[in-house]
Amino acid sequence: MMKVDRRVLKSQEAIKKAIIELMSEKSFDDITIRDISDRANVNRGTIYLHYMDKYDLLDKLIEEHISNLRELCHSASEMTFQEGNYVWFEYFAENHLFFTTMLNTKSAAYFRSRFLDLVVQEYKPEVDVTEGKNQGLSEEVFLQFFGAAVVGAVEWWFRNGMLVPPRVMAEQTGILLDRNF
Repeated sequence: MMKVDRRVLKSQEAIKKAIIELMSEKSFDDITIRDISDRANVNRGTIYLHYMDKYDLLDKLIEEHISNLRELCHSASEMTFQEGNYVWFEYFAENHLFFTTMLNTKSAAYFRSRFLDLVVQEYKPEVDVTEGKNQGLSEEVFLQFFGAAVVGAVEWWFRNGMLVPPRVMAEQTGILLDRNF
């Protein structure tokens, strides 16, 4: 594996942080590369070394978090939903600025859609509609219902300033999922 220069990582992190901060302050459409470079304290050229434009930057940032969440799902695959949710809600809390911004702004539709797709994909192997309490239900309806419930609970949590501790959110949403899967 190739080692990445720490200066490059530092610049990329500053750029990512800058766009999230700016999105929490104003519409994505109103943000310029100059705004991002000023906030990140880097030259405009540095941004273009790593990203084609602000849309590419946002897409890569979203995909990075979706990928991280997918990896967390896989690492928690042998756990109950409650145990696995601890991992997710800790990650949400550590990255609260990103998630708060992505779930509470006008620019959030794409992220919300990607997040819902991830939740549905990760829950799909757990669904059994051939027997037991979920017998006869449509797998797709089941997945969309619980996916929307999880995404909605996370949105509610961020919209309300994370008033409920991450551990409590993980426990309660996990209990609900464990009861139904």
